[in-house]
Amino acid sequence: MSESTKCVAVLTHRRPAETGPALQILMQVAAASGATVRFAADEVEKHHLEPAPGLELGSPAPSRSDGAGVDICFALGGDGTILTALRTYAGTGVPVFGVNFGEVGFLAAVDRDQARIGFERALAGDFDVYPLPGIRLHATDGDWIAINDVAIQRQPGNRVANLAYSIGDEEVGRVRCDGLVVATPAGSTGYNLANGGPVMAWGVEGFVVSFIAPHSLTARAVVVAPSDRLTIHNLSREEPVDVGIDGRPVQALDPGADIEASFVDGQGMLAQLQGANFYRRLRQKFGRLATLP
Repeated sequence: MSESTKCVAVLTHRRPAETGPALQILMQVAAASGATVRFAADEVEKHHLEPAPGLELGSPAPSRSDGAGVDICFALGGDGTILTALRTYAGTGVPVFGVNFGEVGFLAAVDRDQARIGFERALAGDFDVYPLPGIRLHATDGDWIAINDVAIQRQPGNRVANLAYSIGDEEVGRVRCDGLVVATPAGSTGYNLANGGPVMAWGVEGFVVSFIAPHSLTARAVVVAPSDRLTIHNLSREEPVDVGIDGRPVQALDPGADIEASFVDGQGMLAQLQGANFYRRLRQKFGRLATLP
């Protein structure tokens, strides 16, 4: 990586005053290594950037179609920003290196006070890459890729959702609830964890379905095999439900409509400093798991 890092892309969250100093450090480190830093037009405007050697300003918004021209993407923000970068470059092989400017920062490689050493090590190729699966969501209105999770929720002010879910051709259950979440292993520490669903370590194949405030004493989270297709049915006769990926709304699911979710391997490439450990991070970010004496 140290010989081939020629172009880096940057995504930052919506508070430029927080990420601006780290961005200056990145440009200094990139210049010293001979790499070009590419900024899309919205990032140029956000940070009031001026032309300078080593900067490529006003590029089209990054997408999977141009991932081949980028060697690494730096995401400066919280987990939401890192997820945006992972979705942007899903399937391209471009690694995403996160610097945490958010609250939890479970996906970040370094915290903000480690930005300089993180940039230096990343541009020297001194990092590991964890391939992350995604969830492909298919509906009549389009297709999407989620890296963390898909959430199907009742709309504010509407009655409780009435959802059925099938795995393959077999209906598994019907639940009246506020919604359900379909999560990858990387996403299992997010909304799924808040629902009481199981934590799945990075590298586990499959995805988990958990329920938001189920009106049932028997609804339990289900871990689905990677080759199985999950279909969610909105059984309501009147109430649509909202569908979101990685915390961002994408469409409404009308009464009587279905939506399909399937496991897709190797979508996001998450960069981490060498020696990163999932279980150590789990303990640091969420506290030591309680065990019986």
